[in-house]
Parts: sequence; structure tokens; C-alpha cells
Amino acid sequence: MGGKWEFPGGKIEPGESPEACLIRELKEELDTEVTIGEPLDPVHHTYPHRRIVLYPFICSSPLPIDSLVDHDGILWGSPENLRSLDWAEADRLVLEAYIQRRRKHQ
Repeated sequence: MGGKWEFPGGKIEPGESPEACLIRELKEELDTEVTIGEPLDPVHHTYPHRRIVLYPFICSSPLPIDSLVDHDGILWGSPENLRSLDWAEADRLVLEAYIQRRRKHQ
């Protein structure tokens, strides 16, 4: 999704759990270690060229993330402010689910 904002992550390898995949991908892409927290519902989305399933999790990291291995940029902001970015369609669904979860738990 060149030029679009996406949450970090990647393809699940055979025999790998979504949680293990996310830990591995964040280490590879951002050179950071995270604590996997609460899952959000999987997002099923069909793009013109493929169908994907995203397995989002709310994560935390004790380290500042300032190393990019495989991305053009990184941005931290409130979920509501992140809405103004040009997101990949499936990732926009993850952002909205996260915002809804936060509202329920406030």
C-alpha cells in the first residue's frame, strides 16, 4: 500500500500465532520489543488485488521506537488525530475499532 499509512505487522508464517508474528515483525521492522495486550477483532478486507485478514492487538513498548528498518516514517499521535492520515483501507478499520474500544473503556 505504497504511500498509505499502515500499522506495522506482516504475514503469519506456518505454525506461527498472530501474537508471535507481531512480536517478530515489530522486532524486524522497528527494532523494538513489545508486550502484546488485548486483541481487537480480526479485520477481513478485500482489496482489488487480494483479500487480507489483520489480527490487531493493543501493545505497549517500554523502549522509545526510533529505528525504521522497512518503513518510510513513524508517527505517534492520539487515535482521533490519526484519523486525518491517509490510511490503507483495512488499517483504517483497525483504527476505528481501537477508537471504539477506547470509548467503551473510558
